[in-house]
Amino acid sequence: MASLKEIKGRISSIQGTLKITSAMKMVASAKLHKAQAAIEGMLPYERGLSGILSRFLSGGLGVQSPFAVPNKGAKVAVVAFSSNSSLCGGFNSNVARLLGERLEACSREVGKDNVLVYPVGRKVAEAVRKWGYAVAGDFQHLSGKPGYPESAQLAEQLMDLYLRGEVRRVELIYHHFKSTSTQELRTETYLPIDFSACCEAGVAAAVPGDYLVEPSPAAVVRSLLPKVLRLRIYTVALDSSASEHAARTMAMQVATDNANELIQDLTLLYNKSRQQAITNELLDIVGGTMA
Repeated sequence: MASLKEIKGRISSIQGTLKITSAMKMVASAKLHKAQAAIEGMLPYERGLSGILSRFLSGGLGVQSPFAVPNKGAKVAVVAFSSNSSLCGGFNSNVARLLGERLEACSREVGKDNVLVYPVGRKVAEAVRKWGYAVAGDFQHLSGKPGYPESAQLAEQLMDLYLRGEVRRVELIYHHFKSTSTQELRTETYLPIDFSACCEAGVAAAVPGDYLVEPSPAAVVRSLLPKVLRLRIYTVALDSSASEHAARTMAMQVATDNANELIQDLTLLYNKSRQQAITNELLDIVGGTMA
């Protein structure tokens, strides 16, 4: 059995850890409120804009876009969103696991040298380098503080690659924020863009025959579709950021609860050990008196 001094030292050490995890939980919770407000404010706008484009691309007006037409590029691009720091539970490991599966599948399809990886976040970038894939750029700043200019810059690179016919497909891997306790890991095709899901869900109804569009449906699609694609990257970055802060809040809550439970167990052990030591001393005194 550990000595009283050792048990007391462990209690003091865990109490110090408890203060750290409690502070980190409070910081993550404050960041979560801001990130949650940002993503909840952005999602309706993005869905509404996507619905407008869905009406034009599936409403029988004969409007098409090069971003919606599959091409035969030799490469596949994968954009994965993670965090720049750890202590957020399985947030980063889940992204890395799914990314590894997708990279293996893409490598079998086009070859490892033809897979372009765009890691958004330091943790996933480290995993990609460890696996031997080429990193297409450094987007750590987009993970730490998502901003529309940086998101639009990444979207422009991806759209340019697709328009030049260098990539046949662009995939996104990210966490979707559902609640503080639930973050859904998703993978979706970014390019070629597909609005069929919106149509099936009833978001995009067919354009009425007497619906007037100025200057023309083609001009509207040509102007709005790049905005939708830029906005999609920004929305995903906000979604991933909110999920990260939620995961860190939960992880620090669990760590705090475990620390409190461990302190209670050690305190009970300390009291029992102290009582046992006192009892032994009394027995020694009584035994010495009787002798």
